Amino acid sequence: MPETRVVVLAGGVGGAKFTLGVREALARRGDPPATVVVNTGDDLWLSGIRLQPDVDSILYALAGVNDTERGWGRQGDSERVNRELQEWGAGWPWFTLGDLDLGTHLARTGWLRDGLTPTQVVARLSERWPLGVRLVPMTDAEVDTRVVLHDHSSLHFQEWWTRHRATLAPARFENPGIETARPAPGVLEAIAAADVVLLAPSNPVVSIGPILAVPGIREALRETSARVVGVSPVIGGRVVRGMADVCLAAIGVDTAADAVAAHYGARSAQGVLDAWLLAEEDSGLAAGVAAAGIRPVVAPLWMRDAAASAAIVDAALAAI
Repeated sequence: MPETRVVVLAGGVGGAKFTLGVREALARRGDPPATVVVNTGDDLWLSGIRLQPDVDSILYALAGVNDTERGWGRQGDSERVNRELQEWGAGWPWFTLGDLDLGTHLARTGWLRDGLTPTQVVARLSERWPLGVRLVPMTDAEVDTRVVLHDHSSLHFQEWWTRHRATLAPARFENPGIETARPAPGVLEAIAAADVVLLAPSNPVVSIGPILAVPGIREALRETSARVVGVSPVIGGRVVRGMADVCLAAIGVDTAADAVAAHYGARSAQGVLDAWLLAEEDSGLAAGVAAAGIRPVVAPLWMRDAAASAAIVDAALAAI
């Protein structure tokens, strides 16, 4: 059987869980490691160091050192430095940085200051553990996410998400500088050479959305000979994790599996999808997905462990 070359677009905890399944499924099939294009739209500078929350979530999960209870950061971490920063009135008191996590951020920042690009930094971070995939950022440009409220004020996505728990109604989301950003080296080449591109069940607005907004990436998905398969982040009318429903409402998309598929759109209609995985709970929505020109595939979508995530990937690969 010929090898299947896979590219994944991912971000956040959902993307991390899905990537674990991708690694397991491809290893079992004997396929080459996937290239995982990671969202960097929620990166930020804090206390003089560069944070990449989605990169680190996926990095730590693949390395097996992530805190699975909190859903972010390093397992068994301490917070002495974070408490000291708060004593100095530095940083954000509601944004906890563990000591081991800070070690990652300091290493990243030092390499950036030395002149390495974010792509080179992610590659260097990936050398520490046998990850089983190739991680690349969506772009080397600094592109943060701003949440614009209805009173026209704005705040960084991390403040809106972590401090306010998405309780402030957003008018829209912005990624300053994304119009002039370019895909990171290797991203377009990986998409062009792929057999399958998988959209992880990550937040469609603030995780997958920024990746697709980098000039050239959406076009590459439309032009590649690969099949593009997405996995619904909505099961039974509810988001699997986080406050993605608030994000979807802000852009006028219902919290429903078929609505998210329509948001991405069919490649035959200038969208990006060829097929869409819906949960068994949403099988009644399959006809609507098909009517949008996207092939619906019904499968169990709860990512309870790596094996369940791998089964989802198997279903996605079977969809081609």
